[in-house]
Amino acid sequence: EEAPEAFAGVREVWAGGDVVPPEAVRRIHEHCPDTTVVNGYGPTETTTFATTHRVHRPLDHAGAIPIGEPLDNHRLYVLDRALQLVAPGAPGELYIAGTGLAQGYLNRPALTAERFTADPYGPAGSRMYRTGDLARWNHHGSLEYLGRADQQVKLRGFRIELGEIESALTALQVVGQATVSVREDRPGDKRLVAYLVAADGVTIDTEAVHREISASLPEYMVPSAFLVLDEIPLTTNGKIDRRALPAPRHQGDTDGRTPRTPAEEVLCGLFAATLGLPSVTIDDHFFRRGGHSLLATRLISRIRAVWDTGITIRDLFQYATVAQLAERIAAEGSGQRRPALLSGERPELIPLSSAQQRLWFLDQMEGSSATYNIPLALRLTGPLDPEALRLAFTDLTARHETLRTVFPTREGTPHQHILPATAAGLPLVPATEESLPALLAAEAGRTFDLAAELPYRASLLRLGAEEHVLSLVVHHIASDGWSNGPLFQDLATSYAARAEGLAPEWEPLPVQYADYTLWQQRLLENDEERQLDHWRETLADLPEEATLPTDHARPATPSNQGRTHVVHCPAALHSGLMSLAQDTSSTLFMVAQAAVATLLSRSGAGHDIPLGSPVAGRTDQKLDSLIGFFVNTLVLRTDVTGNPTFRDLLSRVRDTDLAAWAHQDLPFDRLVEALNPERTTARHPLFQVMLTVGDTSNEAPRLAGLESEFAFPPVSVAKFDLTFAFAERRTADGAPDGLDILIEYATDLYDPRT
Repeated sequence: EEAPEAFAGVREVWAGGDVVPPEAVRRIHEHCPDTTVVNGYGPTETTTFATTHRVHRPLDHAGAIPIGEPLDNHRLYVLDRALQLVAPGAPGELYIAGTGLAQGYLNRPALTAERFTADPYGPAGSRMYRTGDLARWNHHGSLEYLGRADQQVKLRGFRIELGEIESALTALQVVGQATVSVREDRPGDKRLVAYLVAADGVTIDTEAVHREISASLPEYMVPSAFLVLDEIPLTTNGKIDRRALPAPRHQGDTDGRTPRTPAEEVLCGLFAATLGLPSVTIDDHFFRRGGHSLLATRLISRIRAVWDTGITIRDLFQYATVAQLAERIAAEGSGQRRPALLSGERPELIPLSSAQQRLWFLDQMEGSSATYNIPLALRLTGPLDPEALRLAFTDLTARHETLRTVFPTREGTPHQHILPATAAGLPLVPATEESLPALLAAEAGRTFDLAAELPYRASLLRLGAEEHVLSLVVHHIASDGWSNGPLFQDLATSYAARAEGLAPEWEPLPVQYADYTLWQQRLLENDEERQLDHWRETLADLPEEATLPTDHARPATPSNQGRTHVVHCPAALHSGLMSLAQDTSSTLFMVAQAAVATLLSRSGAGHDIPLGSPVAGRTDQKLDSLIGFFVNTLVLRTDVTGNPTFRDLLSRVRDTDLAAWAHQDLPFDRLVEALNPERTTARHPLFQVMLTVGDTSNEAPRLAGLESEFAFPPVSVAKFDLTFAFAERRTADGAPDGLDILIEYATDLYDPRT
């Protein structure tokens, strides 16, 4: 393989002692046109070779090179366990008889009797040697070597010839060498793992290999993991060193998406617990991450323990990712088909979405305020091209209609007015490190005129020739936290193109925010009453106020001024909380909710604790890449009466949350309108404490040729009495690495010591 030209001038090359990789033969054929390769086979007990196979040109064998036909005066048998001849194509153990057979092992009569037995198919008194190798006759009448008989394994009730899997793998053009092993890296969970070496000049796509092998082998013979190696490790004798084969590494930073809904978060936890992985994404395929039929049974059992669902293992094969399975469960639970989200004809006046309507009403009632500004700042180091960045904002605004939407009124009713795409502005502002915080704070504090101004503004603060800070402030009516991902991704894509003098090449968005608004109306027309019935029952007799006892009297009109306190939890505690969540088929969010409710209750908030919680609101995949205000708020009522154990409380929380998430389409403002609690500007309706759980993996977006990091402007706004924000840290392989718990409190009500 390494120096095939060394055989130039040699008429024949005979190979033996181990499996000959087809790629090695191809390389000799390419470099030595006059050389013939002969694949030989013969254990020491049969005195050198017993079979040979001349490899013809062009090499047309699909898979391993045959070991050929018997030499003169040799007899070969492929037998089953009863020493019966097997049919051509069927695997069996290879026996050799005839001239050249050894008499036995010196001074080892027991081993001699075991390996040298009577030949039932030869002359009377003749013997045959049991090789311990598996083989089969192909349709050309040649023997194919399948591996050692001790490589035959029994896995989940199936007898599997590892050599048969290896032959199927080497039959693929991209695979030069392959070996398959059974690993038990987790006690009681045996899995097939394939180790591959790429054919010369190609790269192996393991997903493609998995697809091709799945089409040619039964499910129980398809490896759970495919590892690409530079070379197969060998012992000093040139045999495969199976002890040196590495364990599969389960990476936590795959390209899959994070959970978009709480139901997907629950399923991710169940997938990870069943597969024995630190974490999974919603796009991870159950069977390609190591799942098999027995684990599938275990997963289905866990899902049924959480949801009242009739889902089966057959469904899991059809809906094998978290995203697909969550959609399947949701469709079963609602009992009706949701309308399709499409880009279609629009009315003359496009109404506001329910979420936008709420913010517009607050803006009218309280006057323009920075409370619902989303300030972002990005420090950029390197040779920045300001004009390319300005053009990138122009492209971004043209791509996302919501960034060029204003909200005028007609006869007192607001509507969305989408402005035509125009050149974006990006003023360049001189700044110093000392003046930077004040400049960012001033930008964050400037209000928007929603009826006339674009709902975002950007400026570039220049600290030096290669040091800038991009300030971006977006009004919440046009964006939410999830939107930061597609916003910066599209901005980076466009900047990279504009820096090269090109326009960005991206797929058009399937829908715009206005399409979502009209779709939401149709959705609620069909399902609003059913969802309202749930919330009326769940939130009946809800306490008007349930919060931590305050240090100061609640003002009639809050100032919305706030401060924060941060608590850091070590990795061991984080890992313990995740284990508790997996053991109880819950999520870290549910554990956090139970903990916060317990804390509030024991601190004097009562035994009926309603908490607010945001949900992404992107219940259709077409919304994933869209900038807009989709987030909705759910009221999660926690019953802590009866002095329950924490696990009992967690069970209550899980049942409450799953029911709430199944009815998340009802906008919060519709809920407030229907329940009609006492209206007052002094406190937030239905709940006063907000809970969020996320992660700290929001890396700064990379703009071409620049180093970047977030430079978060100082924020001193508190929308609620208290906000508990849990942020997870993860290691490179996705394992828990600690929690940062930020507590935001209203300074109107609480002192720092509290």
